[in-house]
Parts: sequence; C-alpha cells; structure tokens
Amino acid sequence: MSYVLPLVLGYLLGSVPFGLVLTKAAGLGDIRQVGSGNIGATNVLRTGRKDLALATLLLDGGKGAIAVVAAYALGWRPEIAGAAAFLGHCFPVWLGFRGGKGVATYLGTLLALWFPAGVFACATWLGVAFVSRYSSLSALVAAAASPVALFAMGKPAFAAAAAFMTVLIFLRHRANIARLLEGAEPKIGAAKGGSTT
Repeated sequence: MSYVLPLVLGYLLGSVPFGLVLTKAAGLGDIRQVGSGNIGATNVLRTGRKDLALATLLLDGGKGAIAVVAAYALGWRPEIAGAAAFLGHCFPVWLGFRGGKGVATYLGTLLALWFPAGVFACATWLGVAFVSRYSSLSALVAAAASPVALFAMGKPAFAAAAAFMTVLIFLRHRANIARLLEGAEPKIGAAKGGSTT
C-alpha cells in the first residue's frame, strides 16, 4: 500500500487543473482556447492577468509539494507521490488526459522531496533563462540536470523518480525542442509560443 496509495493520492492531486479553474472563475473563459492552449502559468499569463499566472504557478508547484509532504507524513514513498502528481498534471483524467507540461509541478516536487535538489533545479532554470532568454530551454536543462544532482547527493530512488519526470518533460516539450533547433522558439517576454508549464 505504500506504493499504491501515494500513486493514487499524488495523481488525483496533480490532476487538479488550477490554470483552467482560476481563469474560468475570473470570467476569462477556457484557457485552452488561448495562446498555446496549455493550462499552465505561462499560457495563463497570455490573458494579461499576472496575478492569475502567479497563482497558477504557485498552485501547480504546490500540488507536487503537498503530495510529497503528505507522503512523508503518512510514511509512504514520497518520490512515488511526487512523480504521480507530476503525471496527473501532465495527463489529468478530468481533461481527457490533456494537461500541462509539468515544469512548475516538477520544481515543486523536487523542493519538497529533497530541498537542495529543488534549489539546484530552480537556480539552473534561472541561470539558463538569464543567459538564453528561453523558458523552454531553461526547463529542459534544469530537468536534465536534476536526476544527476540527486544521484550525486546520494538519493538514487529520488533520482529515478526525477529521471521519469525528466523524460516526460522532454516528451511534452517536443514542439519547443523543434523550434529551438530551428531558431524559431520565442524568447521570454514574447507574445506567442508554446507554454512550458
């Protein structure tokens, strides 16, 4: 049960589409009809509501963190709960398994799972974003580096969960990767392009 329960709890918690809920509650309609069609904070920002985008970012990150903290408190496997929350965000049952790209949930999960690794991932994202101005590239580099960092920190089980999430992040960013290779990916602050959360 220490495997099944965190899987179920994490997935259901991660499946809550905060970006969609907040924008609908604010009278902005269906966020899936805006910009990239993504439910994450980057696309919510395209509505012009920075407050809703920030709230979405914090809530999407928070649901991964809460799943991990709850698993710790209940004596379950926290890495399973966190990975399941990430999976739920990317493939929510309520939205026909069409969700976000998982970056905020990934970072929130890492911060709760092993704080130094979470800080490392956030710092990597910020560093790459500052240099490149590409949000998607920042997410990809941070995601790729995190399992290595966790393994180096002596957390192989956490590293395996992070590696699983990293693979999904790369799969969810296929279009972004193609645009990066073509030199067509919009930089941070541009009006159009694929959401990374």
